[in-house]
Amino acid sequence: MAAALRLGPLLRYTDGSSATVWVETNRPCTTEVRCADGAGGTARTFQVAGHHYALVGVEGLTAGTATAYEVLLDGTRVWPLPGSPLPPSVIHAPAAGDDLRVAFGSCRWATRPSDEKNRVGPDALDALARRIAADPEGERPDVLILLGDQVYADETSPAVRRRIDARRGLSDPPGSQVADYEEYTWLYYESWLDPEVRWLLSTVPSAMVFDDHDVIDDWNTSAAWVSDMRATGWWRERIVSALMSYWVYQHLGNLSPAELAADPVHAAVRDVPDGTDALRAFAARADADPASVRWSYRRDFGRVRLLMVDSRAARVLDEQQRAMLDPGTAAWLREQALDAPGTCDHLLVGTSLPWLLPHLVHDVEAWDAALCRGVRGARWARFGEWLRRRADLEHWAAFTESFAEFTDLVAEVASAPDGPATVLVLSGDVHHAYVAEARWPAGADGGG
Repeated sequence: MAAALRLGPLLRYTDGSSATVWVETNRPCTTEVRCADGAGGTARTFQVAGHHYALVGVEGLTAGTATAYEVLLDGTRVWPLPGSPLPPSVIHAPAAGDDLRVAFGSCRWATRPSDEKNRVGPDALDALARRIAADPEGERPDVLILLGDQVYADETSPAVRRRIDARRGLSDPPGSQVADYEEYTWLYYESWLDPEVRWLLSTVPSAMVFDDHDVIDDWNTSAAWVSDMRATGWWRERIVSALMSYWVYQHLGNLSPAELAADPVHAAVRDVPDGTDALRAFAARADADPASVRWSYRRDFGRVRLLMVDSRAARVLDEQQRAMLDPGTAAWLREQALDAPGTCDHLLVGTSLPWLLPHLVHDVEAWDAALCRGVRGARWARFGEWLRRRADLEHWAAFTESFAEFTDLVAEVASAPDGPATVLVLSGDVHHAYVAEARWPAGADGGG
């Protein structure tokens, strides 16, 4: 059986001379990315749970140029797809001083068949793909920043539910939600095989981070919530599979070539015939000891810096020490942000959950957090926990000290003498778009 593409290619990391391209194939093979200008790279696939993947490092790119590329498996070209009406996929290697155009968003349900009842139709990502394909030389983003809920493991489509029913039935928990790694792969196929979106992800670099629906609604909302989930018979397989699939489909492509070369998990999975056990052990450790793993990462685009912050798995959930970020992640964010003055013109911070909310919503979340902490006794604490889960009161405002620390950090960076011209916090989750401008009182650290 000849090697074939199952999913991808996805263009992930790019800089002035290199890039990474992710693929999933139907069997073990050698994957090659060959660029029109002579740049390229090869990689052998690695195996996880019977699936085969490769992340190809592309070297030899010329800064300031865009070059078309093709993908070959065992020497046979498989991308672009034969007869595709879409333009060639390209890798743009940015030059120092280039402007940066960013597209960002979150919470994507896969486009579903036109005859499906109550379907969600084409979304902004589909529309962006069609616009770029119609005018390949026109304006396009230089990077897609995808801020969580790339897939919905807890709200599956009718097509996925039919596959689940045929595989294991829907009567036992978790019912129509995904249960394991294999079923997670179905979600990515459904979303990323959409023809226009598949092409878009092949030609615009992307940076991703998870939010709750990549795992389950309200993931890590509180210590009590985690205790309830761990008491079920199905949760352990779900969370381990969620973290395994996130590492393969999303996190791996967030890393630079240098970070990949130094990553022990990547080496452990790549350098054995079957990396399932190694990745499973890593995911189990990440669940049992979240502070032992840092999912947050940094990407530099010339003089623009992006800090993608994990605001889900990095939480400290003890009510008396509750924090959005564990001490290690908080220290990393502070170090990276305070390195911005003098080294970048614009600082972007990506966090799946909003930092600034309407004042009343902010105050309700802070009030509820105080109730859960027990300031009015056990009875009110139980009510606060019920309300927190019912109303999703878990944004930055619900982590009072973390909100204050992050706000102070933004002010400190923005008010530095050689600080960046802008500090922009990009987020998702709330299913509508808004812009909020942070202002500090005159004379405060933010300088007004």
